[in-house]
Amino acid sequence: MKDFWKNYRSTLLILVGLILGGTAGAIWGTKVDVVKPLGDLFLNLMYMILIPLVFFSISSSIGSMTEVKRLGKILSATLGVFLGTALVSAILGYICVLVFKPIQGIDMSSVKSMMGTVKGASSSSSSPLAQIVATFTVDDFSKVLSKSNMLSLIVVSVLVGIATSASGKAAEPFTKVLAAGNVVTMRIVKYIMYYAPIGLGCFFATVIGNLGAEMVGSYLRTLVIYIGYTAFYFFIVMSCYAYIAGGRLGFRKLWQNIGIPAITAVATSSSAASIPVNLEYTKKIGVTSDIADTVIPLGANVHKDGSVVGGILKTTFLFVLFGKSISTPKDALLIISVGFLVGVVMSAIPGGGFVAETVIITIFGFPMTALPLILIISEIIDIPATLLNSTSNVTSAMLITRIVEGKDWLQRLVVSK
Repeated sequence: MKDFWKNYRSTLLILVGLILGGTAGAIWGTKVDVVKPLGDLFLNLMYMILIPLVFFSISSSIGSMTEVKRLGKILSATLGVFLGTALVSAILGYICVLVFKPIQGIDMSSVKSMMGTVKGASSSSSSPLAQIVATFTVDDFSKVLSKSNMLSLIVVSVLVGIATSASGKAAEPFTKVLAAGNVVTMRIVKYIMYYAPIGLGCFFATVIGNLGAEMVGSYLRTLVIYIGYTAFYFFIVMSCYAYIAGGRLGFRKLWQNIGIPAITAVATSSSAASIPVNLEYTKKIGVTSDIADTVIPLGANVHKDGSVVGGILKTTFLFVLFGKSISTPKDALLIISVGFLVGVVMSAIPGGGFVAETVIITIFGFPMTALPLILIISEIIDIPATLLNSTSNVTSAMLITRIVEGKDWLQRLVVSK
């Protein structure tokens, strides 16, 4: 019993906090906004440590690598796994939409009454090349120190790590600074997590209290089917990935450690806020530090299996609304391709809340007045999408370790202990 409490104490405490918070939100509705600052405190603490955490974890991991071949192998394996799992998610998402038809039977009059005015849409369009440049770089170093420009921060972190590794003995003191910074930031994360049961409980209470009433009937079927897909992908597909990565032991390790990362993703609805927890529990599974410290922060920005399916839902919504078929081979290829593009590329653009939806509309020539219709879908699937976006990085890290370390990587780890 003592071992059980030791292993699952934090998970149980967070679950209790979420149950109490969710119950309060369901009973008292928006009255629970009084505890919102306590939830915001937890998120703000996470966001405050996020920038140094990502910088030190990536730069120290790469900087300490003496084998350039290993670094190249990790990055190439990461690219392959991210693209492969995103494509699997896109295909499965399309099949789900085709079978269950979540967009049928929508009351368009009630939906149109909710459209309102689109805010934040850009009045001027930029070229694809300009969008790519804006995605990965900023025009001032101060902008790197913002969670809104995480990809730029990652680029800087990778460059610092590579330059440190390539500098050899001359950079050994700086390598130690980076390693020490990583240790200190992870210790701070541990302190912050002591507050997680209270902070996440309060945050979840306000989410339930404010969004529960907005789940209008016309979108309920879409939400239910997306949650069903999320459950299938989370329990079945991710289990398959864990088994491929580490056999039965990999399967067992995943489900011993995925609880808190999943709870954090659901409660915060933020892949960025989940980075510290994902790092901690990915390493507990047995993934090496250099792989975890590279894959998890990178995956939080460019690997979003949940957003891939969200893109497919939005695309098929507009197809059905404007009377276009979704079942021909050509349509299937277009929908899957756009979903893949939205989940892998467009969702990583800083401040790009409207970018993915705008891309869907402009690619197929739909009127821009349809933008609010799919923005509603973005809102109602946000929590389950974040669950997949965040936790799928854990199984991706396991698959990447399998490629880099070899078939028996997890068994060797157990024997060494």
